Amino acid sequence: MLELANVDGFYGRSRALQSVSLNVGAGDFFSVLGRNGVGKTTLLRTILGLMSRTTGSIRLDGEELVDQPTHKRALAGIGYVPQGRGILPGFTVRENLMVGTFAAKGGGRIAEWVLELFPILKEFLGRRGGNLSGGQQQQLAIARALLSDPKIMLLDEPTEGIQPNIVEQIENVLIDLNRTRGLTIVLVEQNIAFARRASQRFAILNRGSVAVSGPIGQLSDEMIHQHLVV
Repeated sequence: MLELANVDGFYGRSRALQSVSLNVGAGDFFSVLGRNGVGKTTLLRTILGLMSRTTGSIRLDGEELVDQPTHKRALAGIGYVPQGRGILPGFTVRENLMVGTFAAKGGGRIAEWVLELFPILKEFLGRRGGNLSGGQQQQLAIARALLSDPKIMLLDEPTEGIQPNIVEQIENVLIDLNRTRGLTIVLVEQNIAFARRASQRFAILNRGSVAVSGPIGQLSDEMIHQHLVV
């Protein structure tokens, strides 16, 4: 599905991601863990083509993407929910959702099943995105990404700063999307309990490199203490 081989990502002349190699299989739920500032968001930005420069190989279903612009990576099947949600505050919920359909084949239609995942969005279709709560905005960001009909979805700390009842709803939706619909998910997350519950595989980043990776059952308390505890 998604294969990274010896990938470096640069901000200007600074190498922020260093020789990263990862394999995410079709249908995997893959969690990327690590302390703040170790390169987790940079990894997702590199996969999306949002860095100043990238070297190495990034393949999706065998197609090389490393030299492709971001919009072509989206059309190839990569959905993205950025940290901070990235919704358009002056657009209505419906208009934000329509933006997501542009990368889908035969786009222009809001799929009913996506609205069923987050019923509050259906109720608020005419409301401006900037008038939603933080949790509602996150639901909107996830729904918008799903409407691009992605093969794989990248999510950057989707439960950060959200009220607990919506956190639980978002976690359950992501697990259901993976288990029931077979959506491949790459999740950047600080919540170790959720990562353990949802994931099949994990990688821990440190200083822009992969410190350790493997099946989620191998994520030991010793690894957590060494690489994740502040």
